[in-house]
Amino acid sequence: MRIAIVTDAWWPQINGVVTTLDQTRHELESMGHEVAMITPQGARTVGLPTYPDIRLTLRAGRQVRRALDALEPDAIHIVTEGPLGLAARRYCRRLDLPFTTSFHTRFPEYIRERLAFVPLAWGYAFLRWFHRPAARTMVTNATMAKELAQHGMGDLVLWSRGVDTELFRPRSEAYWDLAPPVFMYMGRVSVEKNLEAFLRLPLPGTKVVVGDGPARAQLERAYPEAAFTGFKTGADLAAHLASADVFVFPSRTDTLGLVLYEAMACGVPVAAYPVQGPRNVVTQGETGFLDEDLGQAAMDAVTLDRRSCRRFALEHSWRRATQEFLGQLAPREPACEPLALSPPKEEG
Repeated sequence: MRIAIVTDAWWPQINGVVTTLDQTRHELESMGHEVAMITPQGARTVGLPTYPDIRLTLRAGRQVRRALDALEPDAIHIVTEGPLGLAARRYCRRLDLPFTTSFHTRFPEYIRERLAFVPLAWGYAFLRWFHRPAARTMVTNATMAKELAQHGMGDLVLWSRGVDTELFRPRSEAYWDLAPPVFMYMGRVSVEKNLEAFLRLPLPGTKVVVGDGPARAQLERAYPEAAFTGFKTGADLAAHLASADVFVFPSRTDTLGLVLYEAMACGVPVAAYPVQGPRNVVTQGETGFLDEDLGQAAMDAVTLDRRSCRRFALEHSWRRATQEFLGQLAPREPACEPLALSPPKEEG
């Protein structure tokens, strides 16, 4: 098929959404499909207020129209609710074309973190409006689907995630000379990631933050005892991660947390809060610990067998995740049946 993927999140951003899309494109092309990425690259953009690293495309309607007219795709997938996503939605609605969407970011919660006066209800009203015309909206797990359904969103189906187990793998050699144990966070350094909950913990050893973002300068000043490495990519990033003893994930708003898969692929157990995202990835007492006492979770995770984490990661390939994505698309002429989303299991 000719598949158009429309996203406001793309390189040079470094985050789980961009990684997911890049890996999905690679797998789709290796399976023989033609993929066109419609992104902010090459377009006129402005920085998102309060987060200038995220670029918003100007005159997005013209860019999307030209790209989709030229491609005449068999299937259109809209990733984000930004200017390009809105333009693609408008294009499909005007021409009565089927399309799918996916839910990656807790948009209402992130807005509230930056603009406290904006009610959550407004954000979820926008999400319902945006995704309602889609043939299907893809989510990372059944728990997320249940939560979104409670906010009035429908036609929710599963698109899981994978990990590159060749790049992210255990290493026997230490990558640095830091006082053990090494507790690490890797990802965007911004307010919604709740990093202070990690950095203020009275943990032994060394705290390391790998990544960059608008909160980095303030956090470096406030927590000089922690090591901030800035952005790392590729083998350098994987080597840093594999040298950690515990991966600490303090976010309470992530829909999944692709970095959790990457940490476990390196044999690194996870410490996190028992919230959406980690709850769907971490096996309690085996690949990590989830606890409202994040410091206790981190100390408990130090004792775990790293081989259990690696075994979990080996079961989650990008090829399998991409096959799920392909099965959920809404082509103009149906070529495959969508994968049904199993009812979420009751907790406890």
